[in-house]
Amino acid sequence: MNRLYYGDNLPILREHIADESVDLVYLDPPFNSNATYNVLFKAPSGEGSRAQIEAFEDTWHWNDSAEDAYWQVLKGQNSDAARMLEAMRGFLGENDMMAYLAMMAVRLIELHRVLKPTGSLYLHCDPTASHYLKILLDAIFGKQQFRNEIVWKRNNSHNSGKRFGRIHDVIFYYTKSKKWTWNWTFTEFSAQQLSRYEEDEEGRLYKAENLTAERKNSSSGKFEWRGTTPGPTRGWAHTLEQLEEWWTQGLILKKKDGTPRLDGLKVYLEDLEGAKAQSIWTDIPRVANISEERLGYDTQKPVALLERIISASSNEGDIVLDPFCGCGTTVHAAQKLGRRWIGIDVTHLAISLIERRLREAFPGIRFETIGVPRDLAAARDLALRNKHEFQKWAITLIPDAQPWKGGRKGADTGIDGIVYLRTGKNQSHRAIIEVKGGEHVGVDVVHKLKSVVEREKALVGILIALNPPSAQAEKEAVSAGYEEIDMGTGSARFRKIQILTIEELMTGARANLPIIDNTAFRKAKRESDAKQDELDL
Repeated sequence: MNRLYYGDNLPILREHIADESVDLVYLDPPFNSNATYNVLFKAPSGEGSRAQIEAFEDTWHWNDSAEDAYWQVLKGQNSDAARMLEAMRGFLGENDMMAYLAMMAVRLIELHRVLKPTGSLYLHCDPTASHYLKILLDAIFGKQQFRNEIVWKRNNSHNSGKRFGRIHDVIFYYTKSKKWTWNWTFTEFSAQQLSRYEEDEEGRLYKAENLTAERKNSSSGKFEWRGTTPGPTRGWAHTLEQLEEWWTQGLILKKKDGTPRLDGLKVYLEDLEGAKAQSIWTDIPRVANISEERLGYDTQKPVALLERIISASSNEGDIVLDPFCGCGTTVHAAQKLGRRWIGIDVTHLAISLIERRLREAFPGIRFETIGVPRDLAAARDLALRNKHEFQKWAITLIPDAQPWKGGRKGADTGIDGIVYLRTGKNQSHRAIIEVKGGEHVGVDVVHKLKSVVEREKALVGILIALNPPSAQAEKEAVSAGYEEIDMGTGSARFRKIQILTIEELMTGARANLPIIDNTAFRKAKRESDAKQDELDL
């Protein structure tokens, strides 16, 4: 089954992804991109559209985790990777770049392990760290498995002080062995390419292709055919049977004496899918702010970019893995192209965004999310391990709620989340959410929420509690009374302060609210479901 994993990709790779089980890996690991990797949310009125939901900070520091990753590589079985990482540390010292490389090295070793012998890996990066990553990839995969350095032109221009504008990313393409999955992908012909075509007597456009290939150290193809022999360093690139078939079909151009030309294969434009894609990609624009595809990640990659990679290096039904899946472009493209997929991300905001994106783009899609709490014990474990992530997860238990101020860590304003609401008169209202993890929920907590609701002029306040509130807290919430709202077809009352426990929400309880306005979320464009119906789910 297609799967999303919530958590650190290193233990997930080790514990859940089997050896040689993945056909294609694409990763876009963050480093020094000056982006906050965010999702944009907005109020229905458009206010606050610049408020950004921080998924995770693009920061790497030399700390215990980096030191541990470094020593895992040094004590591991890949001696080439260990020697290379040790040399890098000797040169770079203990800094942010070295922390990034150590954390990447231990993960790239695992990604190499899970790839099938016919599998491929594409690592997407900018020139900040690409040279170091290339050396690591050479050590882990073997320099002989390097296939391409792809240059993706993501912008037409960029203003940079006293230097040339940085308008491209780098994508390194490696295979696990000398035998790998490959399908040609095509682009539109350029004007220069089209200028090579000429008309035949029937008005059909064609060009002449070379029938030979370089054979400096090989005797392959070095034979005379119909009076023509390739040069001393070249040989026929095709079998005698193939050459004879083309001759019979009239597809071989002839010299004046009637013998075949070495550059004499007639290729008709109408028979071609397009120009074969090369290593510089200028035809796929970045996801612009006004694009329908835009979901709000600063570094969001276009679906077309991933479609090209997935089409080239996998077949229908193959498994595609993205261990830094962010807003889910890889899994979106994989689903669209009829591949099976695995996505991993370390933040719940990213996972919840991908879940929403997939269900909007592929109605009826089936997949499994692993790592997100499914019972009270798992919720308690998350609250204990990471209070901040627990809060962001708990907020998603209220349909169409979003974290307040981007879910950023900072001063406690008494607001953890917000829900936008509409009434019968089409007036906008808000519900304030506060989340309490392991704390005792007493009267003072309810008092604080009441004051925040009054300060923010919100309609209601919702308290999500991991532990059941005290009887006094429940009584205090009830005493806050009701808000009566005209719903157009009559008035309705809503409790001013509502307390819901995690256990209640996980078993189907819902807050008592007017109509929720979900226009605060950017919606993914619906895709055709022709491919997904064919998948073995």
